[in-house]
Amino acid sequence: MTDNLTREQRTKNMKAIRSQSKLENRVSRELWQKGIRFRKNVKSLPGKPDIAIKKYKVVIFIDSCFWHVCPSHGNMPKSNQDYWLKKLKRNQERDKEINKYYLENNWELIRIWEHEFKKDYDLTIDKVVSFIKHAKE
Repeated sequence: MTDNLTREQRTKNMKAIRSQSKLENRVSRELWQKGIRFRKNVKSLPGKPDIAIKKYKVVIFIDSCFWHVCPSHGNMPKSNQDYWLKKLKRNQERDKEINKYYLENNWELIRIWEHEFKKDYDLTIDKVVSFIKHAKE
């Protein structure tokens, strides 16, 4: 699989990709305001969860419809399809591996699609808050 960008162009593109999205930051602020304390993008945990509460063994992933291939909204780029097919398929495999790790180690795990927040932000926040409260019990 060949890349149609030079090494310098690809490096510039990849550096522009942010590890935290605006949505993740917005959700974090909302949870913090509700009194929920957590850590973001914990590097010591597999998959670097978007939100983690180690004390209660809770991890939350906010999945982008594009990068995690949402069944409803995921789309395949028209150019360089071999590259993207392989890349997005590996992302899905990695998600399954991460889910398996946490479930086997008795962690509470939830994955929320980006479009769920876009559809009804407040309802989805309430869903996350309920999930965390249930995990604390």
